[in-house]
Amino acid sequence: MNPAIRTGFRQRALRSALATLGAVAATNSAQAVFLANSGMGQVLLYPYYTVRSVGGNAYNTLFSVVNDTGSVKALRVRFLEGKNGRPVFDANLYLGPYDVWTGGLLPSATGTTLRTEDTSCLVPALPAAGIDFVNYAYTDAAADGSDPTLDRTREGFFEILGMGALTQPTYAAYATHTQSWARANIPASVPLLTAVPFNCAALAALDAGAGLASAIAPPTGGLFGSMVLVNVPEGTEYTADAVALANWSAQALWYPAGYANPQLTQVNPRVSATVARPAPNAPEEYVETTWPEASTLPADPVSAVLMQDDIANEYVIEPVNSSAGTDWVVSFPTKRFYYGPWLHFPDGAILGRVQGLFQRNYYDGASDLLDLRIFDREERSTGATICFSTSYRCPPIYETFWAANAVTLNNSVVLGSNYVANHPAAVPYGTPDGWLRMGFPNGTYHTTYPHLANREYHALYGGPTLRRKSDGTEITQPAVTYYGLPVIGFAVHRYTFNAMPTASGTVLSNYGGSFVHKGVRRFE
Repeated sequence: MNPAIRTGFRQRALRSALATLGAVAATNSAQAVFLANSGMGQVLLYPYYTVRSVGGNAYNTLFSVVNDTGSVKALRVRFLEGKNGRPVFDANLYLGPYDVWTGGLLPSATGTTLRTEDTSCLVPALPAAGIDFVNYAYTDAAADGSDPTLDRTREGFFEILGMGALTQPTYAAYATHTQSWARANIPASVPLLTAVPFNCAALAALDAGAGLASAIAPPTGGLFGSMVLVNVPEGTEYTADAVALANWSAQALWYPAGYANPQLTQVNPRVSATVARPAPNAPEEYVETTWPEASTLPADPVSAVLMQDDIANEYVIEPVNSSAGTDWVVSFPTKRFYYGPWLHFPDGAILGRVQGLFQRNYYDGASDLLDLRIFDREERSTGATICFSTSYRCPPIYETFWAANAVTLNNSVVLGSNYVANHPAAVPYGTPDGWLRMGFPNGTYHTTYPHLANREYHALYGGPTLRRKSDGTEITQPAVTYYGLPVIGFAVHRYTFNAMPTASGTVLSNYGGSFVHKGVRRFE
């Protein structure tokens, strides 16, 4: 092949790989966790759930997870409350080939109820009336200084982790029904049932007795999911896709239901792959980093692929003919892993020491400085650095920043969140529409903790790193720093017309939409 043609072919292939992160397979490592732009992976991160009310009308959160493969998936389903990311519900889900599991979160008298009419095998099984979320993980000996009531379960985020593939044919049949496309993989002697799994009770017994450990192969991916925040009385709904992580684990990570593991931190091997910029206006590069256990924190590989130096999205605040408002969901799926040990003081105060990446200790909230700049649609801007925190850290005008947050403009409060931070500045020049950029500036820790000496917050320090540029040039360096915070989320826009004209008069009309955040990844 002509050398020029060969070079051009290599460059085009690399640019395509940078766009899809398909370059992971061509790197020096056998596996590296990465953010799956295809939407399918081994791990699904759902940015938010809520059953809060707006004007007396409660939200429900509906969700789904889909198995796009012909194997039975052993999954851990975990819901986490929004303040400190403490678990409020855990279960194992055995999802049959090409199957879908669906459920819904509804408000209860004190908190949140999970319900499902789906027949997929959940361990423990849910009663017909559903099951209420619990507060065991943030009360009594596990208290963290924040609200100990069940009200705290009303909003948060959730995750589904692929523990592995169930490969033993008879066990796999327990999660499968006769109409499945995977019927050919099940022995003909196994009498599968129509439209329902063959024997969930048998799977539950095996799960309880740890009898599945030898029947689980490493996870193979192929999961995708979605969620809907729906408020029926208001006539609004907002949708979002789950964020997918691929190549999270090269080993099976099955644990019986009720165990604290698996966790997002159990990445193996501890290698991450992402596309980022070495400077604000520089071309993007493929970046692959090894995270040594001795010198990095357990959550760092996953945090690395979720890092954003800043995020951006649009807003609407329409004062004419309609009432329009915008909330941003801003969630940090790994924030809970960066605090400890927890200190309990004689006066009842509780402090979680920050271990890195995030800015301050957790004391009924953990604050982080933000750069917020708002633009109208004609390039004009106002901007300021403000602090979302508990009142002991910042002026009382600002609100706290938790593991899952809602940032609202001009007190829109579209989602009715209790963890809301209002942008207090007026929109520039009185314009009702535009966009907002939220940055996570880095700075030096003000602390005597030895492990944070000479380090910056909002910075993630990794080990040996391979960089591949768009022209095919490769660079290796002994260490790397990623800037920002590991963040996911979306914006919701709500419109209300109080007098929508129709042929027979006027009616109330509500509608809205949701839009995933955009962002910039930066390293050096």
